[in-house]
Amino acid sequence: MKKIVFMTGTRADFGKLKNLILKVQDNPSFQCHTFVTGMHLLGTYGHTYTEVERAGIKNLYKFINQQRGTEADIILSNTILGFSNYIQEIKPDLIIVHGDRVEALACAIVGSFNSILVGHIEGGEVSGTLDELTRHAISKLAHIHFVSNELAKKRLLQMGEREESVFTIGSPDIDVMLNGSLPEISEVKKHYDIGFDSYYVLLYHPVTSEYNQTRENVKKVVAGCLSSGFNFVVIYPNNDKGSEIILDEYEAFRGNSNFRVLPSMRFESFLSLLKHSKGIVGNSSAGIREACVFGVPALNIGSRQDNRSKCESILHVNEDETEICKNLVMLQNISVPCSFEFGDGTSTAKFIKIIEDDEVWETPQQKQFVDLLYGREPI
Repeated sequence: MKKIVFMTGTRADFGKLKNLILKVQDNPSFQCHTFVTGMHLLGTYGHTYTEVERAGIKNLYKFINQQRGTEADIILSNTILGFSNYIQEIKPDLIIVHGDRVEALACAIVGSFNSILVGHIEGGEVSGTLDELTRHAISKLAHIHFVSNELAKKRLLQMGEREESVFTIGSPDIDVMLNGSLPEISEVKKHYDIGFDSYYVLLYHPVTSEYNQTRENVKKVVAGCLSSGFNFVVIYPNNDKGSEIILDEYEAFRGNSNFRVLPSMRFESFLSLLKHSKGIVGNSSAGIREACVFGVPALNIGSRQDNRSKCESILHVNEDETEICKNLVMLQNISVPCSFEFGDGTSTAKFIKIIEDDEVWETPQQKQFVDLLYGREPI
């Protein structure tokens, strides 16, 4: 029986990993464990570890790696220490991490340094800022790659990864989006006290490489939304450096009946909210990936998601009050078909099939750079 440890550090990555975790823990070939850390343990974001518990996840371990405002390098070192101690007891055969968060980097470092196979979900993508550097660093530490599309696979091959270790499965959250199990929007609105018939979703994260511009940029985003006169469901940013500035500027929404501000949402509820919205505004990957699946238009603001998608339903603008307000009006008239650039809803089945194959467990722990200049043979 192979031991697999999943790491989740945010509300977003758990939404993508949940189905995979549940399928693995129900499979008699595997013993499944989940390491819960990061934003999940922060009260500011609603202690979202409770969502992990309520999902029926077994063998769950919670580790506090930060307080509100802890710098990313300290989060990295804390997580390395905590996860290193954890795996000494669990002794997993495979560690699964997702995306580009600092906790995923920490766990990939620990796995690689302890000669444990590391599987990386959604590597090979571009997004700009520090996130992209972190994602690529995780890919170089990982041994097995579960990517969302063929373009991501090609990028990993450019980075010297073995073609035999790169599997295109799509983005696992699309399984959730298309399986018909999302809550009714009426239930979501009632639970979160959202009284709008028509609304936009605003989700704007810090851009760590533009930290000194954060206050100026978010002021323009806030002003553009206020000037539009539209309704917005606003969800707190992630906890990257600059999030406190964004939350401070969101105080401008207080008392305004056009705005409902929420610290967090259950992933499935968020998807239902997004599906029935007029559009999503900000710089979240949800505007690039999930919105397109529903055919929901997105107003992508700033540089955080640079070059990630060319989907026709995405309008790109800078942090500028006038441009934001003008494009919010334009967004209402955009109608495009659903796009499946990042998967078709079969990721979980593909993932399970791969890890059930004995061959994947023979993946070399000692990685070698595969050079394109030499016919993909190590030199």
